Amino acid sequence: MNDEAHWRAMAIDYGAKRVGVALTDPTRTISYPYETWTNDSSLLSKIAELVEREDVRVVALGYPLKVDGSPTDATKPVETFKKKLETATGVEVVLRDERYTSSEAKRRILQSVPGRMKRRDKALVDRNAAAIILEEFMAERFG
Repeated sequence: MNDEAHWRAMAIDYGAKRVGVALTDPTRTISYPYETWTNDSSLLSKIAELVEREDVRVVALGYPLKVDGSPTDATKPVETFKKKLETATGVEVVLRDERYTSSEAKRRILQSVPGRMKRRDKALVDRNAAAIILEEFMAERFG
């Protein structure tokens, strides 16, 4: 695509086991849960491929903090992943406070997804949490 007006933003909810991914439409108006991937050795190449294919120019990366704003055990791994992601993709990666995104994602899923087993799907929560991170980032960055 590479049209200056039509490019996408992406968000990542990074976890030790799973990584939720969300994208915007090409005009950055709507964010939607995209996929959940296993955090394995192919993760960075999958993300880089998606960035290239969908003309992603900025990534909002969920940044885990405690309620009081202090770091968690997951904070340092996210900081390390941010550096690797910037190197692998060449795009801007912005850390975004992800406090409460998983609980908000669970609330949304409970309201909109029929079937108890489907609502318990952790991969569904991860990609919806990424969509919430992206919504918040878009509201701040693009108004």
